[in-house]
Amino acid sequence: MAYNTILIEQDQFIAEITINRPSKLNALNKETIKELSKALKDLDKDKSIKSIILTGTGEKAFVAGADISEFANFSVKKGAALAKEGQETLFSFIEDMKTPVIAAVNGFALGGGLELAMACHFRVASDNAKMGLPEVSLGVIPGYGGTQRLPQLIGKGRALELIMTAAMIDAPRALSIGLVNYVVTPEELLPLCKKIANKIANNSPVAIGHAIKAVNAGFNTTLDGYKTEIKAFGECFGTADFKEGTTAFLEKRKADFPGK
Repeated sequence: MAYNTILIEQDQFIAEITINRPSKLNALNKETIKELSKALKDLDKDKSIKSIILTGTGEKAFVAGADISEFANFSVKKGAALAKEGQETLFSFIEDMKTPVIAAVNGFALGGGLELAMACHFRVASDNAKMGLPEVSLGVIPGYGGTQRLPQLIGKGRALELIMTAAMIDAPRALSIGLVNYVVTPEELLPLCKKIANKIANNSPVAIGHAIKAVNAGFNTTLDGYKTEIKAFGECFGTADFKEGTTAFLEKRKADFPGK
């Protein structure tokens, strides 16, 4: 499939997706969401891909927000449908992927952009990054999971303050409250993400997929995270990756996991 709004590169077992709408500061529109969804679904099925890095073109913006012009005149029904479709096709899908997705936040990550970064499994930011959820300044709330994921990451009080003030925070502040894992210079951003991805690649993709599922279950009020963990832990014992990992350990060699 040819993509109009994203670029995809593969370096061995790492895929890099770049949102490529520089004239719009990489703002999310319907086409971008659709293309990201398709690309991520394909990569999640690809056994050769062990990690995905998601970033934006240039150094100004990761994703500066949603394309407001697309929904400024929506009705209540259309607004709810927009949020539901976006969550199901992209944001919640990323969170539940068995392939780890690292957000390389290279500039502004506002509104839907921050929601996209939060849907990834963790975030690395450049020191010029700015993050926030300014939706209430437009008379709306975050609709792509922001009201749920931000409190999970930084706590209820801090999340409510950021949402209600529509404030932007810089990268050091984001690091201090746990919104991002690391802050580095723009030049160091992708190399660090790739270094982390290489460490991930040394481990069992099947076990990592189960770990993601178990951790996510702990934040889902309809599920028992501990029971999900027990079930996932047991299922690992029936996999080729478990057999290879334990055999390699006992034989004192590096494991060569079959993959997801």
